[in-house]
Amino acid sequence: MTAQTFLTSLPTIGSTEAKNDLSGLLDRINKTHSRVVITRHDRPAAVVLSADDYEALMRRIPDPLKELEAHFDQMVASMQTPAQRNAEEQLFGATPEQLGSAAARAATSKRRTSTRKR
Repeated sequence: MTAQTFLTSLPTIGSTEAKNDLSGLLDRINKTHSRVVITRHDRPAAVVLSADDYEALMRRIPDPLKELEAHFDQMVASMQTPAQRNAEEQLFGATPEQLGSAAARAATSKRRTSTRKR
């Protein structure tokens, strides 16, 4: 069903009439859980539905971020090996002294490598 088909199947009310009897319109919609198309110049401008119906409608729409988050978590899990997990635990569990020592070793090693290439 297209959006236009959905709209043509609903009752309509002009925007002036809706404005003049908004309270009555809202009462009817909340009591009957119906939907009403508000028209402006004989064209659909809005659809009014109860808050409960809106909540139910929104719950049916899947959250794209949840799906993306699940996919991301799967990718990360598939890339992690026991050696990577161990290295991560060592890195984040290291003391400032251990990090400083590792940085100094890496800098010294890098200096030696660049000196050899010359």
